[in-house]
Amino acid sequence: MFQRKVYGYLKNWKEESDGSSAVLIEGARRVGKSTTAEAFAKAEYDDYILIDFSTAEKAIKDNFDNIGNLDTFFRNLFILTGKSLQRRKGVIIFDEVQFFPRARQSIKQLVKDGRFDYIETGSPISIKKNVKDILIPSEEESIKMYPMDFEEFLWAIGNNVIMDTIKEAFERRKPLGNDIHRAIMKEFRVYMAVGGMPQAVEAYVAGESYRQIDRVKKGILRLYINDLKKHDAEDGDRAEVVFKSLPEQLTNHNSVFRLSVVDENARTRNCGNAIEFLNESMIVNNCINVTKPEIALEMYADRTKFKMFMGDTGLLVSQILNNGGDTDKMYRSLVIDDLGINQGMIFENMVAQMLRANGHALYFHEFEYCPEKNKASKQYEVDFLTVRGKRLSPIEVKSSGYKSHKSFDYFKQKYQPKMNDRFIIYTKDLAFEDGVLYIPIYMTAFV
Repeated sequence: MFQRKVYGYLKNWKEESDGSSAVLIEGARRVGKSTTAEAFAKAEYDDYILIDFSTAEKAIKDNFDNIGNLDTFFRNLFILTGKSLQRRKGVIIFDEVQFFPRARQSIKQLVKDGRFDYIETGSPISIKKNVKDILIPSEEESIKMYPMDFEEFLWAIGNNVIMDTIKEAFERRKPLGNDIHRAIMKEFRVYMAVGGMPQAVEAYVAGESYRQIDRVKKGILRLYINDLKKHDAEDGDRAEVVFKSLPEQLTNHNSVFRLSVVDENARTRNCGNAIEFLNESMIVNNCINVTKPEIALEMYADRTKFKMFMGDTGLLVSQILNNGGDTDKMYRSLVIDDLGINQGMIFENMVAQMLRANGHALYFHEFEYCPEKNKASKQYEVDFLTVRGKRLSPIEVKSSGYKSHKSFDYFKQKYQPKMNDRFIIYTKDLAFEDGVLYIPIYMTAFV
C-alpha cells in the first residue's frame, strides 16, 4: 500500500459527512482504488466488510432483495460474510460496484438508515452503461482517482523532501540551482518512464528491471484492450481501434486527433461514441479546442477538434517502445535523455496528465495571425489554456531547453487578453524573462 492523496480526501469525507453520505471512488482500472479503500477501512474503523461485486456469490447479491427490510438485510449479510459490525463504528465497501448497479441504488436507503459508512469503488469504463435503469443516489459523493502523481511516486521511493523544495522555489519564483535541478530532473525522468500505475511503481521499488516493469505495464494495456473489445462487441463501437491509434495521433503535427489515422473511412458519426467513452473511462485525457480564449473556456469548447492523451504517461512509453528492441537499454536511454527520438509527445502527455490530476480541465487554442512583416497569416497554437485567479494562463510545452515563444507573443498581440503568468514548461531550471515564466516540467504540479 503506497501513500495516496485520495486517502486524505476520504478522511475529510468521513469527518465532514459523519454518515450523511456515501463516497464513490472513480478511476481507471488498476489505479489503486480498491487498495486505498481497504487500507482506509482498516485504519480508520473498528472493522469493515468488503464485497467485491466482480466475484461476489449469488447469495450476497440476492440479499439485496431484502433492502426494504434492513434488519433482515444486515442479519443475512453478517451471516454470509462471517463478520458483524458495531453501529457507527464500521464501514461497508462495495468494490467494483459497476458490476452490480442495484447495490449502488441501495445507497439511498443504507445512508438514511445510518448504521454504517459506505465506500464504493468503480471504473467509469463500466459505470455509465450499467446505471441506465437505476436511480443514482443523491447521498453519494464522488472522488476521482488518477495514477500516482510525481509526489506520490517520490513518497513510494522514500523521498519526502523534494516536493516541498520544488513548491517553495515555484512560489518564490527562484531557480533551484543546477545541481538540485539535475537531481530532481533525473528522478522525474524515472517517474515519466515508469509511470504512475501502482503495480509498475511497486515493481520499480522492488528493484525489478525496466524489462519487468514494462511487462507489468503491457499487462495493464492488455487489460484495457480486453475491456474495450468487450465494450465494442456489446455496443458495436470502435473504442479499441481509436485507443490503439493514440501513439500515432500524438506524432502528428500539433497532436490534434485525426479520424483518418483510425481509418481512412472513419467519420465522427461512427467514432464519436467511442471517443466519448474513452474519455469518460479515464484511461485517456482529452484536451478540447476553444474557439475564443476567454476565462469561461467551456463556453467556447469545440469538441470536434481535440487532442487525446494517455491517462498514464508510463503506459504511453510502453506503447512507444514496443518495437522488440532491448527494453532495458531503451528505458535507460529515456531516463538519461539519450533516446534518440523526439520526446515532445511524451512531455506533452506528461503535462496533460499532471494538469488533469491537479484539477484542471484540458483546453488548447489554435489561431491564425499575420505578423507585420509577413504577407500571409499562419496558424499558431497555445498547447494548453488554464484559468488561474480569474485570468488566463497560456502554457507551452518544450521537450528541451529552448525558450522561443512566438505563439505566446502573437497570442498576446492578437487578443490582448487579461493574463496571469505565461508558462513555458521545459527541461531547464526556473527562469523569468520577457514576461514569461519558464518552469521545469516537475513544477507543473503547482500550476
